Amino acid sequence: MSRTRVIGLTGGIGSGKSTVAAMLEEMGAEVIDADRIAREVVEPGTAGLDDVVARFGREVLDEGGRLDRKRLGAIVFSDDDKRRALNGILHPRIAAETARRVAEANARGVEVVVYEAALLVENGIHRALDGLIVVAAPPAQQLARVTARDGLTDEEARRRLDAQAPLDDKLRAATWVIDNGGPLAETRRRVAEVWREAREGKHAEP
Repeated sequence: MSRTRVIGLTGGIGSGKSTVAAMLEEMGAEVIDADRIAREVVEPGTAGLDDVVARFGREVLDEGGRLDRKRLGAIVFSDDDKRRALNGILHPRIAAETARRVAEANARGVEVVVYEAALLVENGIHRALDGLIVVAAPPAQQLARVTARDGLTDEEARRRLDAQAPLDDKLRAATWVIDNGGPLAETRRRVAEVWREAREGKHAEP
């Protein structure tokens, strides 16, 4: 039996990765969402949350004892060392859970899974994958989406954009590029095209 192929899905914050992931799921793709896993590994009672609190203090918890992601984000996105410390806590746990889910998909005979994650290129993970989809959008659109979605100021949103690799770096690593700066119908058409090529094992460079 051939192994499950893993196609990465990434893009800058506010580029529309989640929109593209939802379209892929509608088209039958099995999507593993790294951000969703990142939330699960710091649920109350987990070792992950214990380690985050030990490093950053109880002020990163809300009144119910859950991680306050906005408060933690304000801390780590203004300090590179603290962001690296958080990544050191989260990334090994996310990687382990992702590997478990890929193995489970492989056992079910799933041919292709899509791994959605923001930092695939920054962490070099894309090199171990079977292809990479990069979602792109103009910086002004990214900022507008992030401020509206997360309730951030322009400065806070810009810090988060700056913490990621430049779009050009991601485009150079891409197997496929999806431009999400125009009409949604055009994005959907391109997603369908990319998903067909990914299933067929084609690596059509953008």
